[in-house]
Amino acid sequence: MTFSLDGLRRWPDVEAPGLVATDAADRLLLDESAAARAGVEDGELTVIGDGYGALTLGAAADGGRGIRVHQDPLTGERALAANAERFALADAFASLPLGADLVRGARVVLVRLPRSLEALRDIAGLIAAHAEPDVVVFAGGRIKHMTLGMNDVLRESFARLDVSHARQKSRVLVAREPHDGRDPAPLQASHDGIVVCAFGGAFAGSSIDIGTRLLLDHLPADTDQLPRLLHGPGAVIDFACGTGVIAVALALRHPDLRILATDQSAAAVASATATARANGVEERVDVVRDDMLGGQPDGSASFIALNPPFHSGSAVHEGIAPRMFAEAARVLRPGGELWTVWNSGLRYRQALENTVGPTRQIARNAKFTVTASTRH
Repeated sequence: MTFSLDGLRRWPDVEAPGLVATDAADRLLLDESAAARAGVEDGELTVIGDGYGALTLGAAADGGRGIRVHQDPLTGERALAANAERFALADAFASLPLGADLVRGARVVLVRLPRSLEALRDIAGLIAAHAEPDVVVFAGGRIKHMTLGMNDVLRESFARLDVSHARQKSRVLVAREPHDGRDPAPLQASHDGIVVCAFGGAFAGSSIDIGTRLLLDHLPADTDQLPRLLHGPGAVIDFACGTGVIAVALALRHPDLRILATDQSAAAVASATATARANGVEERVDVVRDDMLGGQPDGSASFIALNPPFHSGSAVHEGIAPRMFAEAARVLRPGGELWTVWNSGLRYRQALENTVGPTRQIARNAKFTVTASTRH
């Protein structure tokens, strides 16, 4: 099959009208970097933040091989693999963690700009520390998501920064002459006895978002039926765990408890692992990267806590949470409970009732609602 950017799919991520697998920023990045890519040997090209494979497979279709790729969401990684199989380009690249091996010896790096400045700082510092001295970084995105702060962050690690002309509401920043490189390290902050660690790009950083805080405040420590669920048969899961705050709080409150924390974001998994270690509960909090709860068998969990996202990439999409509710329902045993915090304006209660089972309100403030749903 002849490669075409228009033929890319988002699967297994959400697919719906208005949600695209590639956009004008991907095309501009490929065009702006074409001459530089033509001058590198196999293994000297790295791609970071590719959505669903446009940058990696576009470069592979131009003859690139030995491409090293890092995508934070596991769904993006799996979409790239699926798209590569369809276009017979699976042998052109390898997916790697965000570490030195990703960029060591690279001479051209394509970056889809993250919205988090801390995530960009981690990426820029890593490239400056381990890529070749003549590396050229092409970092692009949609103008509506770009800020002057991104220029400032890149200048912390590169002496020269050029800006492309805008095209179709997209732009590319071109960074050269790396200096003062550093490996990513998590930010840390203490909140109510919990040390929160966050690598760049982790939701809420080293703070605790107000939704998670409301859920934390209303998880009973010693009363009602929660301890029975926690200490009964089946797993306790912090689903979409972010920096691992819920998992760590449960581990601190219940010293004999073992918790599974799961997220599809590589930055979240690294952050939650660091948070568990910083609080001395790393032996009882197992952190895994997973798409939904794909690694968990049906009817295996007694208790799941969830603060569902409402973004798919940069797009707001209300279909994500209902998919997560259905996955929680699959994994919960009969009588198990899903404790969820959600923006009250989204009115998820009926979806929880329909998908999981009887749902009661635990708490509500001006913005968020906490509910507990019992599996039929």
